[in-house]
Amino acid sequence: MRDYKAISHFKGLNTLRFIAAFLVILHHAESLRKDHKLKHLKDFGIFDNGQHAVSFFFVLSGFLITYLLLKEREKKNNISVKQFYLKRIFRIWPLYFLMVIIGVIIQPYFIEQFHIPYKMPYTFGETWYYFLFFVPGLVNFFFGSNLLEPLWSIGVEEIFYLIWAPLFKWLKKRILKLLLGVIAFKMALVCINSYMYLPPVLSYLIRIHQFEAMAIGGLGAYAVFHHGNKINNLFIYQVPVQLFFYGLILTFIFFDANIHWNTWTFLFGHPLAAPFVQNGLFLYVIIGVSIVDRNLFTLENRFFSWLGEISYGIYMFHLLILSQVVELLKTFVAGAGIFWETVFYYGVSIPLIIGVCVLSKHTLEAYFEKRKQKILQRMKEN
Repeated sequence: MRDYKAISHFKGLNTLRFIAAFLVILHHAESLRKDHKLKHLKDFGIFDNGQHAVSFFFVLSGFLITYLLLKEREKKNNISVKQFYLKRIFRIWPLYFLMVIIGVIIQPYFIEQFHIPYKMPYTFGETWYYFLFFVPGLVNFFFGSNLLEPLWSIGVEEIFYLIWAPLFKWLKKRILKLLLGVIAFKMALVCINSYMYLPPVLSYLIRIHQFEAMAIGGLGAYAVFHHGNKINNLFIYQVPVQLFFYGLILTFIFFDANIHWNTWTFLFGHPLAAPFVQNGLFLYVIIGVSIVDRNLFTLENRFFSWLGEISYGIYMFHLLILSQVVELLKTFVAGAGIFWETVFYYGVSIPLIIGVCVLSKHTLEAYFEKRKQKILQRMKEN
Protein backbone atom coordinates (compact mmCIF):
# COMPACT_ATOMS: atom_id res chain seq x y z
CA MET A 1 0.00 0.00 0.00
CA ARG A 2 1.23 3.46 -0.86
CA ASP A 3 2.54 5.46 2.09
CA TYR A 4 0.78 8.82 1.83
CA LYS A 5 2.86 10.21 4.68
CA ALA A 6 6.12 9.86 2.79
CA ILE A 7 5.46 11.18 -0.72
CA SER A 8 8.62 12.72 -2.18
CA HIS A 9 7.20 13.70 -5.58
CA PHE A 10 3.67 14.66 -6.54
CA LYS A 11 3.34 13.69 -10.17
CA GLY A 12 2.01 16.24 -12.63
CA LEU A 13 2.27 19.30 -10.42
CA ASN A 14 5.21 20.80 -12.31
CA THR A 15 3.11 20.69 -15.48
CA LEU A 16 0.27 22.42 -13.65
CA ARG A 17 2.76 25.07 -12.51
CA PHE A 18 3.74 25.75 -16.11
CA ILE A 19 0.13 25.92 -17.30
CA ALA A 20 -0.64 28.51 -14.63
CA ALA A 21 2.50 30.51 -15.50
CA PHE A 22 1.56 30.37 -19.19
CA LEU A 23 -1.91 31.72 -18.42
CA VAL A 24 -0.25 34.64 -16.62
CA ILE A 25 1.85 35.29 -19.74
CA LEU A 26 -1.26 35.34 -21.93
CA HIS A 27 -3.02 37.70 -19.53
CA HIS A 28 -0.21 40.25 -19.38
CA ALA A 29 0.65 39.91 -23.06
CA GLU A 30 -2.85 40.87 -24.16
CA SER A 31 -3.16 43.53 -21.45
CA LEU A 32 -0.02 45.18 -22.85
CA ARG A 33 -1.37 45.08 -26.39
CA LYS A 34 -4.61 46.65 -25.21
CA ASP A 35 -2.78 49.33 -23.21
CA HIS A 36 -0.69 50.20 -26.30
CA LYS A 37 -3.84 50.55 -28.43
CA LEU A 38 -2.90 47.52 -30.53
CA LYS A 39 -5.18 44.78 -31.78
CA HIS A 40 -5.57 42.27 -28.97
CA LEU A 41 -7.33 39.12 -27.80
CA LYS A 42 -8.20 40.38 -24.33
CA ASP A 43 -11.92 39.93 -24.91
CA PHE A 44 -11.54 36.14 -25.05
CA GLY A 45 -11.73 34.51 -21.62
CA ILE A 46 -8.62 32.34 -22.05
CA PHE A 47 -6.53 35.52 -22.24
CA ASP A 48 -7.95 36.95 -19.02
CA ASN A 49 -6.89 34.38 -16.43
CA GLY A 50 -4.05 36.16 -14.66
CA GLN A 51 -5.83 36.49 -11.31
CA HIS A 52 -7.16 32.93 -11.52
CA ALA A 53 -3.69 31.56 -12.24
CA VAL A 54 -2.22 33.39 -9.25
CA SER A 55 -5.00 31.98 -7.04
CA PHE A 56 -4.04 28.53 -8.32
CA PHE A 57 -0.43 29.20 -7.30
CA PHE A 58 -1.65 30.12 -3.81
CA VAL A 59 -3.64 26.88 -3.50
CA LEU A 60 -0.71 24.84 -4.80
CA SER A 61 1.70 26.60 -2.46
CA GLY A 62 -0.54 25.95 0.55
CA PHE A 63 -0.89 22.31 -0.47
CA LEU A 64 2.84 21.64 -0.86
CA ILE A 65 4.07 23.68 2.10
CA THR A 66 1.49 22.17 4.45
CA TYR A 67 2.29 18.65 3.28
CA LEU A 68 6.04 19.19 3.77
CA LEU A 69 5.47 20.51 7.30
CA LEU A 70 3.19 17.59 8.17
CA LYS A 71 5.79 15.20 6.78
CA GLU A 72 8.60 16.85 8.77
CA ARG A 73 6.63 16.66 12.00
CA GLU A 74 5.81 13.01 11.39
CA LYS A 75 9.46 12.16 10.75
CA LYS A 76 11.19 14.33 13.37
CA ASN A 77 8.37 15.09 15.81
CA ASN A 78 9.31 18.74 15.39
CA ILE A 79 9.42 21.63 12.90
CA SER A 80 12.65 23.47 12.16
CA VAL A 81 11.46 27.00 11.57
CA LYS A 82 15.02 28.08 10.86
CA GLN A 83 15.47 25.55 8.06
CA PHE A 84 12.02 26.37 6.68
CA TYR A 85 12.90 30.06 6.44
CA LEU A 86 16.31 29.28 4.98
CA LYS A 87 14.84 27.19 2.15
CA ARG A 88 12.27 29.84 1.28
CA ILE A 89 14.85 32.66 1.37
CA PHE A 90 17.30 30.93 -0.96
CA ARG A 91 14.51 29.96 -3.35
CA ILE A 92 12.57 33.21 -3.51
CA TRP A 93 14.78 36.14 -2.60
CA PRO A 94 17.43 36.02 -5.38
CA LEU A 95 14.97 36.53 -8.26
CA TYR A 96 12.73 38.79 -6.20
CA PHE A 97 15.48 41.26 -5.35
CA LEU A 98 17.01 40.97 -8.82
CA MET A 99 13.69 42.15 -10.26
CA VAL A 100 13.50 44.93 -7.67
CA ILE A 101 16.99 46.13 -8.67
CA ILE A 102 16.00 46.04 -12.34
CA GLY A 103 12.71 47.82 -11.75
CA VAL A 104 13.75 50.59 -9.36
CA ILE A 105 17.39 51.20 -10.31
CA ILE A 106 18.43 49.81 -13.70
CA GLN A 107 15.28 50.63 -15.68
CA PRO A 108 15.09 54.28 -14.52
CA TYR A 109 18.82 54.67 -15.25
CA PHE A 110 18.47 53.48 -18.84
CA ILE A 111 15.35 55.61 -19.39
CA GLU A 112 17.28 58.69 -18.29
CA GLN A 113 20.54 57.89 -20.08
CA PHE A 114 18.97 57.04 -23.44
CA HIS A 115 16.17 59.64 -23.25
CA ILE A 116 13.49 56.99 -23.66
CA PRO A 117 10.04 58.63 -23.89
CA TYR A 118 8.62 56.86 -20.86
CA LYS A 119 7.90 58.30 -17.43
CA MET A 120 8.45 55.96 -14.48
CA PRO A 121 5.35 55.79 -12.25
CA TYR A 122 7.52 55.80 -9.11
CA THR A 123 11.00 56.58 -7.81
CA PHE A 124 13.41 54.48 -5.76
CA GLY A 125 12.86 56.71 -2.73
CA GLU A 126 9.09 56.28 -2.94
CA THR A 127 9.03 52.50 -3.11
CA TRP A 128 12.16 50.79 -1.75
CA TYR A 129 10.64 50.09 1.68
CA TYR A 130 7.55 48.46 0.15
CA PHE A 131 9.76 45.99 -1.69
CA LEU A 132 12.14 45.47 1.22
CA PHE A 133 9.35 44.59 3.64
CA PHE A 134 7.49 42.41 1.11
CA VAL A 135 4.41 44.52 0.51
CA PRO A 136 4.99 45.25 -3.21
CA GLY A 137 1.24 45.17 -3.73
CA LEU A 138 1.16 48.66 -2.23
CA VAL A 139 3.36 49.88 -5.09
CA ASN A 140 0.66 48.71 -7.50
CA PHE A 141 -2.02 50.35 -5.35
CA PHE A 142 -0.36 53.74 -4.99
CA PHE A 143 1.46 54.01 -8.34
CA GLY A 144 -0.52 51.86 -10.79
CA SER A 145 0.70 49.33 -13.35
CA ASN A 146 4.45 48.86 -13.54
CA LEU A 147 7.19 46.42 -14.51
CA LEU A 148 7.20 44.87 -11.03
CA GLU A 149 3.45 44.40 -10.83
CA PRO A 150 3.60 40.56 -10.54
CA LEU A 151 5.68 40.83 -7.36
CA TRP A 152 2.55 41.49 -5.29
CA SER A 153 1.85 37.77 -5.07
CA ILE A 154 5.42 37.03 -3.93
CA GLY A 155 4.87 39.47 -1.05
CA VAL A 156 1.65 37.68 -0.10
CA GLU A 157 3.39 34.30 -0.09
CA GLU A 158 6.31 35.61 1.96
CA ILE A 159 3.98 36.86 4.68
CA PHE A 160 2.20 33.50 4.63
CA TYR A 161 5.49 31.64 4.96
CA LEU A 162 6.55 33.93 7.80
CA ILE A 163 3.63 32.87 9.98
CA TRP A 164 2.90 29.35 8.74
CA ALA A 165 5.89 27.37 10.04
CA PRO A 166 5.80 28.92 13.56
CA LEU A 167 2.06 28.24 13.81
CA PHE A 168 2.65 24.63 12.80
CA LYS A 169 5.38 24.31 15.40
CA TRP A 170 3.34 25.81 18.23
CA LEU A 171 -0.10 24.36 17.50
CA LYS A 172 1.18 20.82 16.89
CA LYS A 173 -1.90 18.56 16.82
CA ARG A 174 -4.40 21.33 16.11
CA ILE A 175 -3.49 21.81 12.46
CA LEU A 176 -6.99 21.13 11.13
CA LYS A 177 -8.39 23.80 13.45
CA LEU A 178 -5.65 26.17 12.28
CA LEU A 179 -6.57 25.64 8.63
CA LEU A 180 -10.28 26.09 9.24
CA GLY A 181 -9.58 29.09 11.48
CA VAL A 182 -7.57 30.86 8.77
CA ILE A 183 -10.41 30.36 6.29
CA ALA A 184 -13.04 31.55 8.79
CA PHE A 185 -10.97 34.61 9.74
CA LYS A 186 -10.41 35.61 6.11
CA MET A 187 -14.10 35.15 5.28
CA ALA A 188 -14.97 37.39 8.24
CA LEU A 189 -12.65 40.05 6.81
CA VAL A 190 -14.26 39.62 3.39
CA CYS A 191 -17.70 40.15 4.95
CA ILE A 192 -16.51 43.30 6.69
CA ASN A 193 -14.92 44.50 3.47
CA SER A 194 -18.07 43.79 1.46
CA TYR A 195 -20.68 45.31 3.74
CA MET A 196 -18.82 48.07 5.58
CA TYR A 197 -16.79 51.01 4.38
CA LEU A 198 -13.07 50.52 4.88
CA PRO A 199 -10.20 52.74 3.75
CA PRO A 200 -9.39 51.77 0.13
CA VAL A 201 -5.86 50.63 0.96
CA LEU A 202 -7.13 48.31 3.72
CA SER A 203 -9.82 46.95 1.40
CA TYR A 204 -7.16 46.28 -1.22
CA LEU A 205 -4.88 44.48 1.25
CA ILE A 206 -7.74 42.22 2.36
CA ARG A 207 -8.47 41.29 -1.25
CA ILE A 208 -4.93 40.45 -2.30
CA HIS A 209 -3.87 38.49 0.81
CA GLN A 210 -5.54 35.27 -0.27
CA PHE A 211 -4.60 33.23 2.78
CA GLU A 212 -7.89 31.35 2.43
CA ALA A 213 -6.62 29.93 -0.88
CA MET A 214 -3.45 28.69 0.82
CA ALA A 215 -5.47 27.25 3.70
CA ILE A 216 -7.77 25.43 1.25
CA GLY A 217 -4.64 23.96 -0.34
CA GLY A 218 -3.49 23.06 3.18
CA LEU A 219 -6.75 21.23 3.81
CA GLY A 220 -6.05 19.15 0.72
CA ALA A 221 -2.57 18.32 2.01
CA TYR A 222 -4.03 17.38 5.40
CA ALA A 223 -6.55 15.06 3.70
CA VAL A 224 -3.86 13.42 1.55
CA PHE A 225 -1.48 13.00 4.50
CA HIS A 226 -4.00 11.51 6.91
CA HIS A 227 -6.57 9.91 4.59
CA GLY A 228 -4.76 9.41 1.29
CA ASN A 229 -5.67 5.75 1.04
CA LYS A 230 -9.38 6.69 0.90
CA ILE A 231 -9.14 9.30 -1.84
CA ASN A 232 -9.18 6.88 -4.76
CA ASN A 233 -12.52 5.53 -3.58
CA LEU A 234 -14.22 8.88 -3.11
CA PHE A 235 -17.37 9.47 -5.16
CA ILE A 236 -16.04 12.80 -6.42
CA TYR A 237 -13.23 10.98 -8.24
CA GLN A 238 -15.47 8.49 -10.01
CA VAL A 239 -15.05 8.87 -13.77
CA PRO A 240 -18.47 10.46 -14.53
CA VAL A 241 -17.93 13.00 -11.73
CA GLN A 242 -14.43 13.74 -13.02
CA LEU A 243 -15.93 14.48 -16.44
CA PHE A 244 -18.26 17.02 -14.87
CA PHE A 245 -15.66 18.76 -12.71
CA TYR A 246 -12.89 18.85 -15.32
CA GLY A 247 -15.38 20.10 -17.88
CA LEU A 248 -16.42 22.82 -15.42
CA ILE A 249 -12.79 23.79 -14.83
CA LEU A 250 -12.05 24.02 -18.56
CA THR A 251 -15.18 26.11 -19.09
CA PHE A 252 -14.04 28.42 -16.30
CA ILE A 253 -10.56 28.83 -17.78
CA PHE A 254 -11.64 29.33 -21.38
CA PHE A 255 -14.90 31.26 -21.01
CA ASP A 256 -15.28 32.75 -17.51
CA ALA A 257 -14.89 36.35 -18.71
CA ASN A 258 -17.48 35.73 -21.44
CA ILE A 259 -20.20 34.10 -19.29
CA HIS A 260 -22.81 36.48 -17.90
CA TRP A 261 -25.23 34.01 -16.32
CA ASN A 262 -26.32 35.14 -12.83
CA THR A 263 -25.67 31.79 -11.16
CA TRP A 264 -22.23 31.56 -12.74
CA THR A 265 -21.40 35.11 -11.69
CA PHE A 266 -22.40 34.32 -8.11
CA LEU A 267 -20.39 31.09 -7.92
CA PHE A 268 -17.24 32.48 -9.52
CA GLY A 269 -17.55 36.18 -8.74
CA HIS A 270 -19.17 36.69 -5.36
CA PRO A 271 -16.50 37.50 -2.74
CA LEU A 272 -17.84 34.85 -0.32
CA ALA A 273 -18.70 32.06 -2.76
CA ALA A 274 -15.86 32.39 -5.29
CA PRO A 275 -12.96 31.52 -2.94
CA PHE A 276 -14.56 28.18 -2.12
CA VAL A 277 -15.75 27.31 -5.63
CA GLN A 278 -12.70 28.46 -7.56
CA ASN A 279 -10.05 27.32 -5.10
CA GLY A 280 -11.95 24.12 -4.40
CA LEU A 281 -11.82 23.29 -8.11
CA PHE A 282 -8.10 24.05 -8.20
CA LEU A 283 -7.54 21.72 -5.26
CA TYR A 284 -9.64 19.06 -7.01
CA VAL A 285 -7.26 19.21 -9.99
CA ILE A 286 -4.14 19.15 -7.80
CA ILE A 287 -5.24 16.05 -5.88
CA GLY A 288 -6.66 14.33 -8.96
CA VAL A 289 -3.52 14.78 -11.05
CA SER A 290 -1.06 13.90 -8.30
CA ILE A 291 -2.83 11.26 -6.22
CA VAL A 292 -5.80 9.61 -7.96
CA ASP A 293 -4.82 6.41 -9.76
CA ARG A 294 -7.68 6.46 -12.24
CA ASN A 295 -7.58 10.16 -12.99
CA LEU A 296 -8.79 10.89 -16.50
CA PHE A 297 -5.42 12.28 -17.53
CA THR A 298 -1.82 12.35 -16.37
CA LEU A 299 0.41 15.38 -16.64
CA GLU A 300 3.70 13.71 -15.79
CA ASN A 301 5.43 14.79 -18.98
CA ARG A 302 9.20 15.34 -19.03
CA PHE A 303 9.16 18.45 -21.22
CA PHE A 304 6.29 20.21 -19.43
CA SER A 305 7.66 19.12 -16.08
CA TRP A 306 10.93 20.84 -17.02
CA LEU A 307 9.02 23.97 -17.96
CA GLY A 308 7.30 23.76 -14.59
CA GLU A 309 10.68 23.72 -12.88
CA ILE A 310 11.44 27.14 -14.35
CA SER A 311 7.92 28.48 -13.79
CA TYR A 312 9.04 30.78 -10.96
CA GLY A 313 11.44 32.44 -13.38
CA ILE A 314 8.72 32.60 -16.03
CA TYR A 315 6.47 34.41 -13.58
CA MET A 316 9.19 36.83 -12.52
CA PHE A 317 10.73 37.69 -15.92
CA HIS A 318 7.80 37.50 -18.32
CA LEU A 319 6.50 41.07 -17.94
CA LEU A 320 9.98 42.53 -18.37
CA ILE A 321 10.37 40.71 -21.69
CA LEU A 322 6.82 41.23 -22.92
CA SER A 323 7.10 44.97 -22.35
CA GLN A 324 10.14 45.10 -24.63
CA VAL A 325 8.71 42.87 -27.35
CA VAL A 326 5.49 44.87 -27.51
CA GLU A 327 7.61 47.91 -28.45
CA LEU A 328 9.09 45.89 -31.32
CA LEU A 329 5.58 44.88 -32.30
CA LYS A 330 4.48 48.53 -32.42
CA THR A 331 7.54 49.51 -34.45
CA PHE A 332 7.90 46.72 -37.01
CA VAL A 333 4.74 44.62 -37.29
CA ALA A 334 1.75 46.74 -36.27
CA GLY A 335 -0.71 46.88 -39.12
CA ALA A 336 0.13 43.44 -40.49
CA GLY A 337 -3.14 42.05 -39.16
CA ILE A 338 -3.93 40.44 -35.85
CA PHE A 339 -2.82 36.96 -36.98
CA TRP A 340 0.69 37.95 -38.00
CA GLU A 341 1.02 40.39 -35.12
CA THR A 342 0.12 37.58 -32.70
CA VAL A 343 2.52 35.13 -34.35
CA PHE A 344 5.33 37.67 -34.10
CA TYR A 345 4.48 38.70 -30.54
CA TYR A 346 4.38 35.23 -29.05
CA GLY A 347 6.94 33.76 -31.43
CA VAL A 348 9.51 36.23 -30.12
CA SER A 349 8.33 36.58 -26.51
CA ILE A 350 7.97 32.95 -25.43
CA PRO A 351 11.43 31.73 -26.62
CA LEU A 352 13.00 34.82 -25.01
CA ILE A 353 11.19 34.21 -21.72
CA ILE A 354 12.19 30.55 -21.63
CA GLY A 355 15.77 31.37 -22.63
CA VAL A 356 16.16 33.97 -19.88
CA CYS A 357 14.64 31.57 -17.35
CA VAL A 358 17.00 28.76 -18.34
CA LEU A 359 19.96 31.12 -18.04
CA SER A 360 18.74 32.24 -14.62
CA LYS A 361 18.14 28.64 -13.51
CA HIS A 362 21.69 27.55 -14.36
CA THR A 363 23.46 30.65 -13.06
CA LEU A 364 21.87 32.78 -10.35
CA GLU A 365 19.41 30.20 -9.03
CA ALA A 366 21.94 27.36 -9.25
CA TYR A 367 24.46 29.38 -7.25
CA PHE A 368 22.02 30.04 -4.42
CA GLU A 369 20.79 26.44 -4.50
CA LYS A 370 24.35 25.24 -3.90
CA ARG A 371 24.79 27.75 -1.09
CA LYS A 372 21.56 26.56 0.49
CA GLN A 373 22.60 22.91 0.36
CA LYS A 374 25.95 23.68 1.95
CA ILE A 375 24.34 25.60 4.80
CA LEU A 376 21.74 22.89 5.38
CA GLN A 377 24.47 20.25 5.42
CA ARG A 378 26.43 22.20 8.04
CA MET A 379 23.27 22.55 10.13
CA LYS A 380 22.74 18.77 10.04
CA GLU A 381 26.33 18.11 11.04
CA ASN A 382 26.04 20.45 14.01
